[in-house]
Amino acid sequence: MSKDRVAIVVLNYNGSAHLKAFLPSVLAYTPESMEIHVADNGSTDDSIEVLEKEFPRVLVHKLPENYGFAEGYNQALKNIDSDYYVILNSDARVTKGWIEPIIELFKTDDSIAAIQPKIRSEEIPDSFEHAGAAGGLMDKYGFTFCRGRIFDDLEKDLGQYDTQQEITWASGAALFIRAKLFHQFGGFDGDYFAHMEEIDLCWRLRRAGYKIMIEPASIVYHLGGGTLNYQSSRKTFLNFRNIYATLLKNLPGSTVIWLLFFRLVLDAGAALLYLTKKRPDLVWAIARAHWAFFLNIPSIIKKRKAGKILVEEHRIGPPNLTAIYPGSIVKEYYFNGSKIYNELKHVKK
Repeated sequence: MSKDRVAIVVLNYNGSAHLKAFLPSVLAYTPESMEIHVADNGSTDDSIEVLEKEFPRVLVHKLPENYGFAEGYNQALKNIDSDYYVILNSDARVTKGWIEPIIELFKTDDSIAAIQPKIRSEEIPDSFEHAGAAGGLMDKYGFTFCRGRIFDDLEKDLGQYDTQQEITWASGAALFIRAKLFHQFGGFDGDYFAHMEEIDLCWRLRRAGYKIMIEPASIVYHLGGGTLNYQSSRKTFLNFRNIYATLLKNLPGSTVIWLLFFRLVLDAGAALLYLTKKRPDLVWAIARAHWAFFLNIPSIIKKRKAGKILVEEHRIGPPNLTAIYPGSIVKEYYFNGSKIYNELKHVKK
């Protein structure tokens, strides 16, 4: 692996406490031959001072403002030359041997564009973590879930998903990606700010015939909600707004209109559910997300056209539909009571 240029890149915003808590594991388990970068999103705390004094090995990139997750990484990665990028959250703790199995998997197949490790919870170490678990998936209606995590239900890691497998999307909490492909396919959509940008990018890659994989031999522990709490209205707004943009940008023309309408109807059900939980703030977040999406449809359509050009320029095969779940995860979860991935109707037993 000495010839493979691997750059670990952590984005930080006012997270000096996370840097102190989690960076030591990255330094301990990353070979000296590999670069470790921290891109600072215009922090106003003592992050820069902490990095310079306590982590001299780390290469620091000072961004002039808080660009958010998506554009922050775009700004940082355009200045980092490598064969592979490891996009790693600042609240992620890595383990011994977390890099080697993933790089070896890349070498087995040039059509593998991105890989994620198995992601466990830092707070509940024997449980999967929300952001990625044992591999990101999507059903035919555009709803996302994971092996080991369906909506907010997390499974314990009992080794039940310790197999390499194609997935729909790799978690941005710990995303290994070929650097050349990151740039060729336009990187993240900076307008997303945070959430869903990795799903959007992975979808573009799969449309061009590439594969996205999970390598469970690599294990990362993730705190989760380090910047935005999972139950925050801001996160709800970003998730709902950005998934609509992702669907409009990536769905085929024969599907996009009816599926967007279908999702709007289901969102009304989600809003009612939040009302029963006495979370009017989340109902308002959904309404604002819809409004923001509709106002931005013209610019999203431009991105759809630009993305189509990129996909066609770098296509290596037909669209990869391997990891799309053929059923409805909403139906399985809410009506059939299936809260465990291996219990889902269309999962091969």
